[in-house]
Amino acid sequence: MQKGCAVRLHCIVLLLVLLASAGCAGATPGVEIEGEVVMALQVTSQAFIEGGLIPSKFTCDAENVSPSLAWSGAPTGTQSFALIADDPDAPMGTWVHWVLYDLPPDTYSLPEGAIGIGVEGINDFRKSGYGGPCPPRGKPHHYYFKVYALDTRLGLKPGAGKRDVERAMQGHVLAQGQLVGMYGR
Repeated sequence: MQKGCAVRLHCIVLLLVLLASAGCAGATPGVEIEGEVVMALQVTSQAFIEGGLIPSKFTCDAENVSPSLAWSGAPTGTQSFALIADDPDAPMGTWVHWVLYDLPPDTYSLPEGAIGIGVEGINDFRKSGYGGPCPPRGKPHHYYFKVYALDTRLGLKPGAGKRDVERAMQGHVLAQGQLVGMYGR
């Protein structure tokens, strides 16, 4: 009987250790960015669910308007938000669809077709603002809508590219989250 109790106790301790390491025992969820652990934002859309199909309305095959996005979990001290949407499955490497930065700290959502909120950067279509999914025929691509809570405003001029925004964000990311959708033709 004592051996059975010891085995059960060992199993319980092991389970608690596993839960804690998975963030299930009250630990704050975090994301590691370049050696820094930051808090996680929850990013959602009314247009599609995590891992779901992006409706054609939000692609180059139809209206090509940005989907609605919402986020929560920004920590105290957030001074601005930035958003980068890209497709790592593109044939020539990651394709940038949307760069948006210096969103005010009280912004927790973007409506469908958002314009005039924050500062628009340049995408890989060589245009400012949103450029929807437009993959070649074949296997569906993954589209990552990444939102960053920052401890500063970036102060970049309109038209900055993804690399410029990522460089300016280094050391300033308080929290990050993403929503991934899929689209194929």
